[in-house]
Amino acid sequence: MMKAGGVLWVLLRLLLWPEPGTASSLPLVMDSIIQALAELEQKVLVTEASGTASSWILSASNSSPHNSLHQHLLRKTPSHNTMEPDPHSLSPELQALISEVAQHVVQDGQEYGVVLAPDGSTVAVKPLLIGLEAGLQEHNVTNLPSECLAMPCDAGDTLTNIGAIWPGLMDASTNASFTDVGATLPNDKAKTPTTVDRLLAATLARDLGLMFLNSSQTQSPPGLGTEGCWNQLSTRRVFTLLDPKASRLTMAFLNGALDGALLGDHLSRVSKPRPPLSHLLKEYYGAGVAGDPRFRSNFRRQNGAALTSVPTLAQKVWEALVLLQRLEPGHPQLQNMSQEELARVATFATKEFTETFLGCPAILPRCRWGAAPYRGNPRPLRLPLGFLYVHHTYVPAPPCTTFQSCAANMRSMQRFHQNERHWDDIGYSFVVGSDGYVYEGRGWRWVGAHTRGHNSRGFGVAIVGNYTGSLPSDTALNTVRDVLPSCAIRSGHLQPDYKVLGHRQLVHSDCPGDALFNLLRTWPHFAEAEN
Repeated sequence: MMKAGGVLWVLLRLLLWPEPGTASSLPLVMDSIIQALAELEQKVLVTEASGTASSWILSASNSSPHNSLHQHLLRKTPSHNTMEPDPHSLSPELQALISEVAQHVVQDGQEYGVVLAPDGSTVAVKPLLIGLEAGLQEHNVTNLPSECLAMPCDAGDTLTNIGAIWPGLMDASTNASFTDVGATLPNDKAKTPTTVDRLLAATLARDLGLMFLNSSQTQSPPGLGTEGCWNQLSTRRVFTLLDPKASRLTMAFLNGALDGALLGDHLSRVSKPRPPLSHLLKEYYGAGVAGDPRFRSNFRRQNGAALTSVPTLAQKVWEALVLLQRLEPGHPQLQNMSQEELARVATFATKEFTETFLGCPAILPRCRWGAAPYRGNPRPLRLPLGFLYVHHTYVPAPPCTTFQSCAANMRSMQRFHQNERHWDDIGYSFVVGSDGYVYEGRGWRWVGAHTRGHNSRGFGVAIVGNYTGSLPSDTALNTVRDVLPSCAIRSGHLQPDYKVLGHRQLVHSDCPGDALFNLLRTWPHFAEAEN
């Protein structure tokens, strides 16, 4: 009898590659992916049905070139308890949807294989499902193949202490929750690793390392973490990137990879029988896994930073590059690269990722919340600026806690500012919701209309809500006080010695509310108003 793995491979070739030009009638949203997984789980009768369902979709990705690492890391033990369904029994819409999202591709300024999540973020499906599959295999560590270990090692297998390669790296927090095996950083006695962490290598480490192999060791590669816009908020068929030079490590890819790592780690820890993947994703992209509002997609960056440390992630990126070099000796980016060079790449890539992604707030672009066009000609700011002006919106008064409510608030404020105040656009530079996200107003480049007489000197940041008698959420406060400014300093938008002022200090207003202003006065960068 043919082994289950062979049967699945044949079925997937039939299932996931319909005739060219076939497009799904299902919208490219996360709910469609959850629906697809639910239908697969119902049709695949197996003890761990959810794992089989995810592997079906992933096998389509594994037919692409340069995927030997995924094939090695995600090998499954054949199961004799599986009843393989007839692929033609699945709906044509489902087949077409899976074929659309099975690959992640960035081409000609557009991104394919991504869907819109309920929280307003765009997510690449492939790295998400890879993380789920790795978690179902209890990620742990996997050995390098024996043929790799038999290969001779050159002098490059002895590494320079990675802490010396990037000073300060070893001072990072070490509260890692991933498998601790091999988590220590390579040092002057380290040899080529014999094991690799399956979860991190498959979801993030490989792509992160490869992206930085050909980039400068002084800055991130062009387009790292680029956002994009859907052609229509109602149909969501085409996703165009805001930076035409975007790398494969777009915001959607990083979201999908981090979601996959977080959920995969969760799956590796929960007791069997594990929940169906469709149920897990519905919770994660909804109110929170097992009712925990902090364990959901809105807070993926905070949870990702808590899940692994900088030294641990640097180690995992290095391990993934070493494994890929062994698996693909002819890989064009890895030929003639010494182990020390790979360690340097891994260290720098990790630093850039943690500072530009994990260390920055998630800013949803104007197109995501449905902004109307700017009226007139925007005036550019002369960067970096020296001030951060804090506001509350007052109206809307309630904090917004979901993407739907925050986006509606943004559109309402923009209509008021444009139609009633006769401003060119929404006045604020950025607006902070209580849903874990920052919403782009006039952004980093253009003069706003937030603090009369001072609009060109600083950024106006408002928190949705009325904070006369109460304070914003801790997440919103941390974003305005720490995360947004530190990221702005790193990107050259804000001066390191910037000053924080409340709106009321410069104009006749009660903004940002008594409660928020009293707290504002305790912040490190708070300053009294200048004449």
